[in-house]
Amino acid sequence: MNTSHLKGRRALVTGSLQGIGLAIAESLAAEGASVILHGLATPEQIDVARKRVLAAGASDVEVFTHNLRDEKQVEQLMADVLDHGALDILVNNAGIQKTAPIAEVDATLWNDIIAINLSAAFHTMRAALPGMMARGFGRVVNIASVHGLVASANKAPYVSAKFGLVGLSRVAALEAANAGSRDTGGVTVNCICPGWTETSLIEPQILARAAAQGGDRDAGVRDLLREKQPSQRMSRPEEIGALVAWLCHPVAHNITGAAIPIDGGWTSQ
Repeated sequence: MNTSHLKGRRALVTGSLQGIGLAIAESLAAEGASVILHGLATPEQIDVARKRVLAAGASDVEVFTHNLRDEKQVEQLMADVLDHGALDILVNNAGIQKTAPIAEVDATLWNDIIAINLSAAFHTMRAALPGMMARGFGRVVNIASVHGLVASANKAPYVSAKFGLVGLSRVAALEAANAGSRDTGGVTVNCICPGWTETSLIEPQILARAAAQGGDRDAGVRDLLREKQPSQRMSRPEEIGALVAWLCHPVAHNITGAAIPIDGGWTSQ
């Protein structure tokens, strides 16, 4: 396969200044794309992320810091992105999570998780898809979760958002399915549904398990994985990045509406 199949393409990855999002940005950069980073971070963190993506091979790197809790800022993000040129690839990766029983989830927490994990993706897709469909090429990859396919206790807002993201992606995939052609690459919309992945997002859950294991973090990780993920192995962010880059390849023109688990067998149980 051509290892620069995204040369000349422009990609936006939300929530890409660290973790999975940054790994995705690096994977797209390695295939020749110009990359638009996004997230809330310090100037130092932004500088580090930008240098990493340039080092990975990006032809250009832009950075935006709009707050996705606010739909007006999401709309402004997309206006700013599109003012700089056409958008070929959209990766909705930004997300937050907090675990609590339903009775302890207040309206602010619910609204924040739904806004960032689901509504923001709707608004970015609403802005990006018309141009993709008109040009006959586009890739939308939404980073959902294994919790977009199965539920877990104490995660009502997160599970609701991720199930919604999978459904939203399938609707968009149907609406864009006949745009373009095999030659142009078509327009596809897919979800990736990671299980346990080595990121800061799950660190509180690891530490909680470690505390129950006498403070042993490795024992906490094993305990966490044993409950759900049969492979007993966490995924690395760069593995998710590699799948995103592959879904953006022209050969993936007929893979659309999929929700692809990277979960070590979790959803096979």
